Amino acid sequence: MVDDRKGSEVGADSPSGELAFSRAQAVAEAEANELETRSALAGDPEAIKNVWRRHRRWVAAILLAHKPRWADLDDLLQDVALSVVRKVGELRDPRAVRPWLRTVAINAAHAAARSGQRRVRDVALGDDENLRGAKPYGPPSPEQEEGRRLMDLARRLPDGYREPLLLKAVHGLSYREIGRILGLPETTIETRIARGRRQLRELAMAENTGPLARVGEDKR
Repeated sequence: MVDDRKGSEVGADSPSGELAFSRAQAVAEAEANELETRSALAGDPEAIKNVWRRHRRWVAAILLAHKPRWADLDDLLQDVALSVVRKVGELRDPRAVRPWLRTVAINAAHAAARSGQRRVRDVALGDDENLRGAKPYGPPSPEQEEGRRLMDLARRLPDGYREPLLLKAVHGLSYREIGRILGLPETTIETRIARGRRQLRELAMAENTGPLARVGEDKR
């Protein structure tokens, strides 16, 4: 004899049934992503495009964490995308894609910093041809100005705090997602973000730019 009550408890609409479905869905998604990544490593152009779209959001946060203020984020993303198209096929393990992309992004940001330093020296020597006729930008909005202040303060944090904090604050990634990107345990990410927030608040108060109390608060 079937116990209807017992059957309802483990049905698809029960909490345990929903959890099992969510887990199965996550496993299926992970397997599909790995297959697509393997196709990208094998040189499939469409797979390469989809892999880049999947990772582009967090790569942007890594660039923000390391690029100089004057470097254009879209230009740097284009540089990383070109590296993906040209060199991702050199990888053999799909698990190597995240750390490889992070390294490419950091190198692109550092290269921009070196290039910018050269341009600054050129201007100091009087080579300002590229500056003539430039159209001035309009005044920034209050939101843009606050964002710039936040980024300026965040750049003063140690790398170990800056990267996870920006991945959380700018793109709202979970601690688990950030841990996968940086290759660190979830608890370590949580601790670093908490310390990064505290240091950022202290810097903001010292600079009289507001408490920034909610920086990086988002889903786990």
